[in-house]
Amino acid sequence: MIRYVYANELVNFPVLADSMFRHRAAQFHDRLGWDVTVDENGHERDQYDVLNPLYVIWEQPDGTHGGSMRFLPTTGRTMVNEHFLDLTDGVRIESPLIWECTRFCLAPDASPRISAALMLAGGEILRGFYLDHFVGVFDARMIRVYKMLGGSPDILGMSGDGPDAIGVGLWEFTESAHAKLMRRAGITSQQSETWFRTAFRDAAAATMKAVA
Repeated sequence: MIRYVYANELVNFPVLADSMFRHRAAQFHDRLGWDVTVDENGHERDQYDVLNPLYVIWEQPDGTHGGSMRFLPTTGRTMVNEHFLDLTDGVRIESPLIWECTRFCLAPDASPRISAALMLAGGEILRGFYLDHFVGVFDARMIRVYKMLGGSPDILGMSGDGPDAIGVGLWEFTESAHAKLMRRAGITSQQSETWFRTAFRDAAAATMKAVA
């Protein structure tokens, strides 16, 4: 199932959080060789994880991480604006209608449907928060995956050659992409919407309880 969890709520999902950060280390540090930090717990974290981002996480039946993405509003600090302005000709991407999506990560044994489920959840965020686009940094290896899933970005700029080239792109969510992702993920529109509504209904209830 898909969970929508803010960073300050991860304490309520210790197994899910631990496996997510371990899988991030395995993917970005071990397999891709990125210059990222892995702590003594085997977790890959960076400066943006402390900004209380929203994580979209596929939770496996045993409670572990199957795949995830991280979202931050572009009205605050973002990776694109602080590290990749060279790819946007110095133009900062800042809008209440655009969020940044980073750290797209899959568990080593993740099934292909999990990628589609995560992108479908991204569409729920766009609709649920009344956004126009996501902005994200990606490597060229992902272009084929995005195209296959029906969610190719509008590329703003790229640097480098071959599969290691890095790009910045904007994503929107079309009805045709929505239908394609549902088929690939094996998830109904009703189920996807229910996971989203339930997550934020429960979060609102917890906030009201804490204030009372």
